[in-house]
Amino acid sequence: MGTPRKIIIDTDPGQDDAVAILLALASPELDVLGITAVAGNVPLALTEKNARKICELAGRPETRVFAGCVRPLVRGLVTAEHIHGRTGLDGPELPEPAMPLQEKHAVDFIVETLLAEDEKAVTLCTLGPLTNIAAALNRAPQIAPRVRELVLMGGGFFEGGNVTPAAEFNIHVDPHAAEVVFNAGIPLVVMPLDVTHKALTTAKRVEAFRALGTRVGTATAELLEFFERYDEEKYGSDGGPLHDPCVIAYLIRPELFGGRHCNVAIETASELTMGMTVVDWWGVTGREKNATVMRDVDSDGFFALLTERLGRL
Repeated sequence: MGTPRKIIIDTDPGQDDAVAILLALASPELDVLGITAVAGNVPLALTEKNARKICELAGRPETRVFAGCVRPLVRGLVTAEHIHGRTGLDGPELPEPAMPLQEKHAVDFIVETLLAEDEKAVTLCTLGPLTNIAAALNRAPQIAPRVRELVLMGGGFFEGGNVTPAAEFNIHVDPHAAEVVFNAGIPLVVMPLDVTHKALTTAKRVEAFRALGTRVGTATAELLEFFERYDEEKYGSDGGPLHDPCVIAYLIRPELFGGRHCNVAIETASELTMGMTVVDWWGVTGREKNATVMRDVDSDGFFALLTERLGRL
């Protein structure tokens, strides 16, 4: 294995965010420089706390966690307690974190880190609304060419949306931030609902986490059993989509995913389709390609990777 890939995880935990963080912290291929919290699934006061809870669950209390933006750039905050529960991490009983929250604002940390590290050294991994990243780009546009890659969970094409008929939650919460990011010229890899809806937390897959016989394995099973209940009822499926860990899995095993480089534009004008990711899959617009949009995943390989890595914690 070569030098670990330096990453910043921007997140709004969220049970699926929690599993993504655990996967990153369990993987020696990745060097987590810091975790930046943003308002999204639940308000910021909970997301920054939840990020610290997961670091402690992983046995990594030295991981630096920074609190970021409390609301989207333009619109009011929309949250998802009906899916994630009152705390955002309903399911297991996780203790209040003892590790400190860093005093620096997340946006300052993102800007300063990208300016201090070598050009193209840092990958941004975004698991929630893109508010912190857009705020950093607005403050310091010179960081854009310094980003190696930005891998994000967000959007939908053939699947449409999951919070409105047109929009996926992360993009819908802050479409104006997404527009900034997609227009910044950063190499983007997008994990939309088209991929994550193929990565289902079936009963057999959840039981594999519990069978690890560890605190992390049991907590993961409990997180997923709570998280999947909403989507099982909504979609009538065995298990729910496991969205955010796809971002981290791609960095470790990119061959698990397949997609196409194309143009993606963000709708910010129409209330009917606000937050829609308009994916030019067939190249009909002539607009410059700005993102690699994934559509396929080897779901068995994905869950095998998750189970093996979480077994290390």
